[in-house]
Amino acid sequence: MRELPDDDAAQLREYYRHFAAVEAAEVSPLYAEWAASAAAGDEVLRLLAEVPASKRQPNLLFAAARIHGVELRSWSHARQQVIQRWEAIAATLRARRTQTNEPGRLAVLNLVLSRIAEEVGRPLALIEVGASAGLCLYPDAWPLRYQPGDQLLSPRGPLHSGVELNCTLEGVEPPSSLPEVAWRAGVDLNPLDLTRPDDADWLRALVWPGMEHRLERLDAGAQLVAQQPPHLVVGDLNEQLAGLLAQVPAGAVPVVFHSAVLVYLPREERARFLAQLRASGARWVSNEGPTVFPGIQQRLPQDEVERQGFVLALDGEPLARTGPHGQSARALPR
Repeated sequence: MRELPDDDAAQLREYYRHFAAVEAAEVSPLYAEWAASAAAGDEVLRLLAEVPASKRQPNLLFAAARIHGVELRSWSHARQQVIQRWEAIAATLRARRTQTNEPGRLAVLNLVLSRIAEEVGRPLALIEVGASAGLCLYPDAWPLRYQPGDQLLSPRGPLHSGVELNCTLEGVEPPSSLPEVAWRAGVDLNPLDLTRPDDADWLRALVWPGMEHRLERLDAGAQLVAQQPPHLVVGDLNEQLAGLLAQVPAGAVPVVFHSAVLVYLPREERARFLAQLRASGARWVSNEGPTVFPGIQQRLPQDEVERQGFVLALDGEPLARTGPHGQSARALPR
């Protein structure tokens, strides 16, 4: 069994402690306990030394463990199962990515997508980079309820998920309608196909215990994909973006968007993406951490840079802080 260098082990322990205290504590107490307990021991850290550094995230490990039957019980019980099934779990870690595909994020993305559609008076051609299974390519198909005000926006076309998304707004005006979408496409290193049971099981395994309400959204999203499949291409987003933009139908407004994706690219690849995007003239909707793009970070107050969570931006201009699954949006100070 390989050993992690002391510095790497210390960094990994801190990563798991941070996940427990900051990311999971309020939404998934079981995962918070798993991550904190894993950080306090040595066995699992030594096992993680066998996989690439990019494959050691807590949520990736826990999803892979669940795929191989590790029960959602206390870590003292789950740890033994992880150790016993490590060979299979490690293979899944190497093969899979954290491709969480949360349709709930459409509640905050639509704050901008609807604004673009209203401004130009034309339908949108959507290109999502890091599209996973493509569930966020249907902003026109999900009923959205915004609070306060209890405003409900309903789909107008043939696509209708039947599952309502909810979002609390603070200082943010809700959209007046859902956008019209003329074309939907995406790119991913490994697009998921929800007609394949193993891909569907993987997406379900990525839903944290305590957040089971998200499973209904996955099932509804899978029905939308089956009814009107998006155009998903395999590959690196920087290599595929120009080709997708060239396919945008005449009369539609090209909009490139992403949520919790570009953080996984090296800085130079993010800069390459941004240069391509600006040269294309397409609109750009970003929902990422506050430090992912220097140009967005520089427009934020320092206290907002230091906060956890996402920043929703349009064409590089930050507009709101958003909840990780689209449950809230708070206006940024001007």
